[in-house]
Amino acid sequence: MMNNYHGIIFAYKSYPELRELVAERTAASLPICSRYRLIDFALSSLRNADIVDVGVIMQRDYQSLLDHLGAGKPWDMSRRSGGLRMLPPFGLPAFHQGDYAGTIEALNAVASYIEESPKKYFVLMIGNLCANINLREVCRVHEESDAEITAVCANYEPDVLHNRYVVGDDGYVMQCLYDRSGPSQGIPSLECYIINKDTLLRLMDRCRALDKYRWHQDAIAMFLREGGKMNTYIHRTYARVIKDVNGYYAANMDLLLSGNRASLFPPSRPVRTKLAKGVSTYYGTEASSVNSLVADDCIIEGSLENCIIFRGVHVEKGAVLKNCIIMKSGIVKEGSHLSYVISDKSVIFSPETTLTGSPKLPIVVPKGTEV
Repeated sequence: MMNNYHGIIFAYKSYPELRELVAERTAASLPICSRYRLIDFALSSLRNADIVDVGVIMQRDYQSLLDHLGAGKPWDMSRRSGGLRMLPPFGLPAFHQGDYAGTIEALNAVASYIEESPKKYFVLMIGNLCANINLREVCRVHEESDAEITAVCANYEPDVLHNRYVVGDDGYVMQCLYDRSGPSQGIPSLECYIINKDTLLRLMDRCRALDKYRWHQDAIAMFLREGGKMNTYIHRTYARVIKDVNGYYAANMDLLLSGNRASLFPPSRPVRTKLAKGVSTYYGTEASSVNSLVADDCIIEGSLENCIIFRGVHVEKGAVLKNCIIMKSGIVKEGSHLSYVISDKSVIFSPETTLTGSPKLPIVVPKGTEV
């Protein structure tokens, strides 16, 4: 069954609400949970369903993504034929210098790649979704229905702008509600879809002819208006779409809870990532770590509480960190006190530095900064 599926991951969006965190990377390549990148969850969901032909749509600021993905070997997608393919915008006119106007434009930019695929179905996913989706089950549900599209939806209320689907008594989608900011009619979308290839190409062609660019307001609205059948599947374990700094911070803090980690990292569907060689983390005689996730290759001589610490971080003696995210190769020098701080890669905090944010307004320190 799964030999009929091809994956597409949208990794071109940066979202301005992520501020300094996406100055040199896309949202899909954001580090999370002390050792992963956000795109690892989409790639692993596909690989766990034995979907190994995958295209990643990029546009700009994708060097970090390329460094992480390589040829796709950690996900067993390094193949002579098929496998992981990086898709820059090779189908746009030369005068197009801006961002993609929408998902349909991004798809039409790689239309020849989609047309050449021999697969019957496509799985469309966003790269900034923190969720481990059982795609094998979603695909089964899609094939057993007579729907042309199946949307994966959440069983929680997102705290960011999102789209919702109103389902009729027959179980099919009647209406898409766009850009909702809180509880509303319908069920919230996780922006993951199973779609028949012929349906996808038809929608792409129709939107291109009408100069339409957007997936929901244009393609899905047209599909539903013309009587197309769209099914839904409820993902019932942990999920969060990350579009802003608060969402990124909250997702990392969520994973300090063992129940959320168990939901996101079930043994039957492992989350794969790029492997990095390093030694075990060293804890000094006066170090303490309470409810924190600490990667390998760190030196912890100070105090951690409710923190996410990535590889190569050095927390010196007397430093106190609470509710912080410290990315790779950060240095927190002696006597520093940090609270509700997100520190990007290779940041150095001078001795006796004090920074205090809040759960709703964490302080973001850009990559390579010396504070």
